[in-house]
Amino acid sequence: MNEDIEFILDSTKESMDNALVHLQKRLLTIRAGKATPSMLQGVMVDYYGSATPIGQVANINTPDGRTISVQPWEKNIIPDIERAIINSNLGFNPMNNGESIIINVPPLTEERRKELVKQARSEAEDSRIGVRNDRKSANNDLKKLEDVSEDVIKNAEIDVQKLTDNHINKIDEILSTKEKEIMTV
Repeated sequence: MNEDIEFILDSTKESMDNALVHLQKRLLTIRAGKATPSMLQGVMVDYYGSATPIGQVANINTPDGRTISVQPWEKNIIPDIERAIINSNLGFNPMNNGESIIINVPPLTEERRKELVKQARSEAEDSRIGVRNDRKSANNDLKKLEDVSEDVIKNAEIDVQKLTDNHINKIDEILSTKEKEIMTV
């Protein structure tokens, strides 16, 4: 097979794999009932005037399935961390005991579960769009190749379509697993 075609197929597969990894990271931030440190992953704390990820200013633990404990490395930033958690719209009500912040994770209501499923589906659709864009880009790159027969290009386009179908199926599987996780009470 032509080296250019092989390069296009390899880079397309890598790009599609990255879309899957990105989806899995995004779905980790969607709460599914049980408390996990990753729930606070997107929270940014105002730390000496700059927005800093909460994981860089505090230690985050889950002592049990319903509680998140945030232990700041500097006690004077506890109010900033509390404010950041409240402003993140995660629906948490942090409690400050002077040493650390305790968050009791409330059980999800049916309505909230349905909202989270919609959010997960939206993330999955974004990943599908990314995979389709990768396919389009690869097909455009294949058409630009010179000194390659049409049959070889058609076969490469078929390979790109197989890659696309495979990755879309993986996205659907990941989404299905996440939906079950969210809807399980």
